[in-house]
Amino acid sequence: MNIVETILVFVGIPLAIYGVCALATLRSKLAGSPRYRPGQPWEYPPMWWSAHPDGVAQPAAAEGPSPSKDRGGARGNW
Repeated sequence: MNIVETILVFVGIPLAIYGVCALATLRSKLAGSPRYRPGQPWEYPPMWWSAHPDGVAQPAAAEGPSPSKDRGGARGNW
């Protein structure tokens, strides 16, 4: 193997792999739709979000909050 083939194998192939990876990661930035930036006007209708859809439909309790039966958390009360 001469020096040109050695350079192509040990330098050219890794550079080609890095180039393909770089193009794959930059592809979404170059072809994507424009993102919202702070200060720009918001052109979409407001939307309520809830982690559980049934949580939105439940009416508030009139007699006050009930004690939670859920256990666990940061204190480790299992």
